[in-house]
Amino acid sequence: MKPQRIFITGGASGLGFALAQICAKGGWQVCIGDRDIERGEAVIGSLKKWQPNALFLPCDVTRMSDLESVAKQLQETWDGVDVVVNNAGVAQVGKISDTTLSDWQWIIDINLLGVVRGCKVFTPIFQQQGHGHFVNVASMAGLLDVPNMSAYNATKAAVVSLSETLQNELAKDNIHVTAVCPSFFKTNLNQGMRTTIDGMDEKLNKLMASSKLNAVDIARLIMKAVDKKKSHVLPHRQGRTAWYMKKWLPRSWYQKLLYSRLK
Repeated sequence: MKPQRIFITGGASGLGFALAQICAKGGWQVCIGDRDIERGEAVIGSLKKWQPNALFLPCDVTRMSDLESVAKQLQETWDGVDVVVNNAGVAQVGKISDTTLSDWQWIIDINLLGVVRGCKVFTPIFQQQGHGHFVNVASMAGLLDVPNMSAYNATKAAVVSLSETLQNELAKDNIHVTAVCPSFFKTNLNQGMRTTIDGMDEKLNKLMASSKLNAVDIARLIMKAVDKKKSHVLPHRQGRTAWYMKKWLPRSWYQKLLYSRLK
């Protein structure tokens, strides 16, 4: 049986790199894409310890041409790809009145259209080879409605909706789609964050540090979901509980509980 082949955007750090490590250790053929060329070149050596043929390809998900170039190279090198992880993302925090349209356009271009581009580029390859699996990294922010994060929440909600739609649309082609919705966990999300709220870096760091799961834990859950072809991954128990409350409680009760937890 041929080794599985995986391509991961935003793969040079955080959750993307954790996934790459797990796959490389498991004998997968691994390619990480990232816009941070310096970091990608720095970390690819550690992947090659487990998978000598591991690849790093510069890739900015805001450029269709970058993703098309990656797809072409993987076709030539691997004769296809089995799993594509649309993981690259950024954060924006601020009140609707303070968030500029340019910030909205910036986060939509990366968080939503970056996933759209990845799906558009690789769907024909999956169809041609008769199978494939997209893993689209969204967030619990896409299922909940935490205040002062309207731009971020909206992009992640759109990724969830896109993923669920493609589950239906591509099922006939034997293409599976998994939407991943973690809560905050220790990662580098705040490095490129844009915010208009004072002290947000410290608050975000505190939220990430309080998580009982780290990037490796979530990466393992994602790989289990790929193996079982699950449609959703909600790794954090508190996040799942909040989502259930939103679904089943009267809106006014849910809002009171939400705000009490945010204080």
